[in-house]
Amino acid sequence: MSDSATKSHPKSISFLRKRDYQLIRELGAGACGKTVLLYDDVIDEHFVCKKYHPYDEAVREELFGGFLREIKLLHQLHHKNVVRVFNYYVYPDEFTGYILMEFVDGDDIQTHLTANPEHANQLFLQAVSGFQYMEDMGVLHRDIRPLNLMVTADGELKIIDLGFGKRIVDSTDFDKSISLNWWCDTPEEFTGKKYDYKTEVYFVGKLFEKLIVENSIGNFQQTDILRGMCMRNPDERISSFSDVAKAIRTERFPEIEFSYSQTQAYRKFADNLADVLSKIERGTKYKDDVDKIKRQLADAYRTFMLEITVPDTAVVTRCFLDGTYYYKKRGLAVQTVKGFIDLLQSCSPEQAKIVLANLQTKLDTVQRYSKQELDYDNIPF
Repeated sequence: MSDSATKSHPKSISFLRKRDYQLIRELGAGACGKTVLLYDDVIDEHFVCKKYHPYDEAVREELFGGFLREIKLLHQLHHKNVVRVFNYYVYPDEFTGYILMEFVDGDDIQTHLTANPEHANQLFLQAVSGFQYMEDMGVLHRDIRPLNLMVTADGELKIIDLGFGKRIVDSTDFDKSISLNWWCDTPEEFTGKKYDYKTEVYFVGKLFEKLIVENSIGNFQQTDILRGMCMRNPDERISSFSDVAKAIRTERFPEIEFSYSQTQAYRKFADNLADVLSKIERGTKYKDDVDKIKRQLADAYRTFMLEITVPDTAVVTRCFLDGTYYYKKRGLAVQTVKGFIDLLQSCSPEQAKIVLANLQTKLDTVQRYSKQELDYDNIPF
């Protein structure tokens, strides 16, 4: 058989050995099935097994697609604050299946904080980190409630249950396509049948607001940020978990000051960079590794240090942006770039984080566009 024939008809690999697990106990049951704890004696590990088998046979076939979607989403997510999936077994003809997941040995966040109110600040930071990662991956959870945020015995938060999760491709995916019994006041965008990243920010904010009030937690450090997350009007609300993370980074170092020359160096560069960028594709991410940015900027500077303006803006913009954007080929002053490099070199690690957070906020003012839009007047990167 030729190589081309082999490629067009790949050989099927069958794993014949049946793998058995020990059933430890049932963990819970719901409208779409039940969850049990299993033990694998070969590798000495526990796993959670989620079985899809709705009690209502009338919706079994209809909701099966959501079960498959949860498997796919979990396979694409790899973050310490998002539950991991290890394997799955699907039986499409019977519209049933199983997901084998990480066992979170702990309690839901409400139970945990009732016993450990001093953990509120750290769990809030972990929740923001996990949901920011999902936001960066283009995934909405869409069922944010206390039972779906678990905390291990070691205090590590895990976001679980993506049964209602959804991957966002374009703006039409923000249409509100599910109706749940919410545990708090719903945000104003629900009247327009919309559920987007701002909505996720709202429900995470309301969840922590509820837990803080119920447990009389007086030492919560992000009160102002939480207030900005809980605004019912989306126009008044913090718009993304990336913005929440930036606000946290800035609030954590309120005592840090910058000299006049440092401030001027930052403002010249930030204004100049924002001016040469005409628009940024919505899926483009900001780079956060300060040390790597400093190295890349210094390497780039050596290639144009004898010029007046940077010959090709992309050598600088790619140090900060990961994705697609449009820019003016020229317009970035070499001395302005040098001043910014000197600023980063003079900063402490905490100061450098603040500089980068401020720069990202500045770049947020640049026009955003979707992949469907085209622009022939500028140079795409």
